[in-house]
Amino acid sequence: MTPPLPPKPAEHVERALCVLAHPDDVDFGSAGTVATWTAAGTEVTYCIVTDGDAGGFDDTPRAEMPRLRQAEQRAAAKAVGVTDVRFLGYPDGRLELTLDLRRDISRVIRQVRPQRVLTSSPERMWDRVGASHPDHMTVGESTLRAVYPDARNPFAFPELLADEGLDAWTVSEVWLGASPRADHPVDVTDVADRKFAALSSHVTQVSHMPAGRLEEFVGGWMRQTARTHGLPEGRMAEAFHVVHTA
Repeated sequence: MTPPLPPKPAEHVERALCVLAHPDDVDFGSAGTVATWTAAGTEVTYCIVTDGDAGGFDDTPRAEMPRLRQAEQRAAAKAVGVTDVRFLGYPDGRLELTLDLRRDISRVIRQVRPQRVLTSSPERMWDRVGASHPDHMTVGESTLRAVYPDARNPFAFPELLADEGLDAWTVSEVWLGASPRADHPVDVTDVADRKFAALSSHVTQVSHMPAGRLEEFVGGWMRQTARTHGLPEGRMAEAFHVVHTA
């Protein structure tokens, strides 16, 4: 017997939350998809877990980097229609799977009350190890644990309800980026210019690249993703493993 097909993602949701490790992670992997969501009327919130202090390619003092990267992420978010950007302030490159991190992500889930959460895959991509930064994998696993069971369980982190009045919330679906199980492509060809504008906002991270190299590199990557998932030649796509969690 042929197994039933998995349910498709919701066509539209009112609210979505993107939980990523570093400023610029959402833009390299998902900004085109986010642009399609905001264009359709979805209210999107970004939750960036680290302060980004380990990034960059020049001699910018480390103490200044968090402020710069927060400003860059807010500008990048604006380019794709996102105005609510939150930073948890964990140290860049030193994330661990802790109860504190699960609680802090659960807090944001209960505050935003999203139907959809986008995060990074906790599974390593052996054919593209660069996508599997330890911080990315830690945030993906922490977010999945926050989605289930923490945010939906009123008895998990009871201080969120008792001290902050944050009721439990159930997320319906999680979209995992940079996943070896990617099964859902999003055609972002028509919003690629907004993605490139978002990426260009991260001056501390991309200004070392020659003119046009960023668009060439990321555009080629997205065209390959489109071909892999059967989209017509010349289209550009981002792809995710969609997990139904309700």
